[in-house]
Amino acid sequence: MLVECLVREGVDCLFGYPGGVTIPFYDVLYDHPLRHVLVRHEENAAFAAEGYARATGKVGVCCATSGPGATNLTTGLVDAMMDSIPVVAITGQVTSKLIGSDAFQEADTFGITRPCTKHNYLVKRLEDLAQTIHEAFYVAGSGRPGPVLVDVTKDVLQAQGHYQQVTAIHLPGYRVFTEGHTGQVRRAAQLVQEAQRPLVYGGGGIIAAGTAKELREFVELADLPAVLTLMGLGGLASEHPNFISMPGMHGSYAANMALTNCDLLIALGVRFDDRVTGRLAAFAPHAKVIHVDIDPAEIGKNRAPDVPIVGDVKRVLVKLNKLLAESGNAPDETLRAARRAWWHRIRQWKQEHPFDVVTSDTEIKPQHLMAEIDRISGGQAIVASDVGQHQMWAAQLVRFNEPRLWLSSGGLGSMGFGIPAAIGAQFARPDKLVFAIVGDGGFQMSIPELSTIASNGLPIKIVVMNNGHLGMVRQWQTLFYNNRLSAVELDGFPDVEKLAAAYGFKGRIIDKPWELAPALEEAVAEPGPYLLNVKVTPFECVYPMVPAGSGLEEMVLGPPQPVAVPAK
Repeated sequence: MLVECLVREGVDCLFGYPGGVTIPFYDVLYDHPLRHVLVRHEENAAFAAEGYARATGKVGVCCATSGPGATNLTTGLVDAMMDSIPVVAITGQVTSKLIGSDAFQEADTFGITRPCTKHNYLVKRLEDLAQTIHEAFYVAGSGRPGPVLVDVTKDVLQAQGHYQQVTAIHLPGYRVFTEGHTGQVRRAAQLVQEAQRPLVYGGGGIIAAGTAKELREFVELADLPAVLTLMGLGGLASEHPNFISMPGMHGSYAANMALTNCDLLIALGVRFDDRVTGRLAAFAPHAKVIHVDIDPAEIGKNRAPDVPIVGDVKRVLVKLNKLLAESGNAPDETLRAARRAWWHRIRQWKQEHPFDVVTSDTEIKPQHLMAEIDRISGGQAIVASDVGQHQMWAAQLVRFNEPRLWLSSGGLGSMGFGIPAAIGAQFARPDKLVFAIVGDGGFQMSIPELSTIASNGLPIKIVVMNNGHLGMVRQWQTLFYNNRLSAVELDGFPDVEKLAAAYGFKGRIIDKPWELAPALEEAVAEPGPYLLNVKVTPFECVYPMVPAGSGLEEMVLGPPQPVAVPAK
C-alpha cells in the first residue's frame, strides 16, 4: 500500500537506509521496480532527496528506520525547511503498543521533527496510511514547499489491507493563496512605472515557483536591473544583461550599492534574510518595497512592505507583465533620463569592483579554481556545493544560465551537504554534468557516500578545494579575533588517489596552477566518477565581505592594507 502510494505520486527514486522496523517495507521493494538508493548514512538520504528535489522541482523522498535512523534525518529536514525544499520523509516507529515504553530503538520522532518540518504525521492505523501519504505529498509540494515526515508504526507496516484510491485532499486548516490581490498588483505595476531607481531582488521563491521565464519578461519589459540571492541563482541567466550579481555578505559591490541606493525594491520570493540585508535598519533605506511571497508569514516579518502581495510569484508576475505590456503610459523624458543615469551608475559600480579572478604562477588560488570550473561548465552544469569559502567563491564566479543548476545549503549552511546532494541530482538528471564542489572539511563529513557513488557508477566530478583549514571559520578568526586560529587546521587529509582507488574509481592531487585546467578536463572526460584534491592557497579570504552587524554599504572590499610608517 505504501509503495503504491509512492508510485501514484510519481516517485521513481527514493533514498534510504533500512532497519528492523522498516523490513516489511523493504521486503516489498525486493519485488518492485521502484528504485531505492542505499546511502551510507541517513542524514545523507535526506540531503540526497533534497538534491533530487532541487534539481527537478519534484518532491524528493527519503526513508529511515526508527530511533537513530529517524534522528539522523533531522539535519536534512531542517535544511529542507530553511530552504523551502519539498521532501517527504518516511520513518518506521516501534509497534503502537510499545510507544512510550522506551522500547528498543524508540524515539519520539513525531515530537522531535515537529519544529523542523512543514507538517508531520504519526500513523497508527492501517486505514489512515494511504490518505496520510497522499496528504504528505500535497503539503510538501504546495504553497511554500517544505519537508513533511510520516512516521509509521511497525504494526501498520505488518498489517494486511487493500489500497483504496484517494480522490481528494481536504485540509480545512491549510490554505494556499496563489493569485495575488489584483488591486495590489495594479499598485505594484504603477510603482514600477514611476520609479527612477528600481531594483528586482529575487530569491529562492523564483526557483520554487518555476518562474524564470516570467522573471526574464518582467526585467526586459521595464528594463529593470536584478540581483538574485544565493538561493535564487539561475532564476535569471547569469549572462543576461539585466543581471547584476548576488547581493549580501559576500555579494558584489554593485549589487549591494544598488540595494542601498534604489528607490523601489521589487522583492520576489525572498525572506529578507540577515545574510542579504546586513544591518536591517540600513537596508535599502531610500526604497519603497513591493514584496511578493506565497507565505503570508514572510510578509512584513523583517521589512514592512509598501505593497504586500501574498501569492505565487509566477502567477503574480504573469499579471504584472500583462499590466506593464498593456500600459500605454510611456515614461516622460525626466523619468527616462533618471533610469539611464541609474543604469549608468550600476554599470560603473560593476566596472569599478568586479569579482576578481585572482591567479598566481606558483600557487592555485581558489578563484582560479572556480573560474576553470565555470569555463568547463559554460553555465550549463549542475553544481552541488558544500558550505564554506568555496561555496561563496562558486556563487560569485560560476555562471548558472538556467534554474535548478545551483544546489547549495543556504539557510542552515550544512557541511556535508554537497556530495549527497550531487548524488540526488545525478539520479534526477542523468543527462547532466554534475560537479560536487566541497571543502576539505565538508568532504570528510561525507566520505562514506563515495561508496554510494561507486556502487551506482555515478559520473559525479568531486572537486575538493583543499586549503587545509575550516576556511570560513579561519577567515573570521583572522579578521575579527586577532588571528587567534583555534581548532581550524585540518591535518591528516587522506591521499585521494588511494582513497578513490579503494572505491574503484580515479582520483588525483593537483597543486600546480598549470595542472588545473587539464586535470579538470580529464575529470570531465572520464565516463565515471572522479575525485580531485585541489590544493589551494591556505589563507585566502572571501571578499567583498559585509561584517556582521554592518550595513551593506560598509562592505570590506579586500584584505587590510599595511599602514605605511613614516621614516624618522
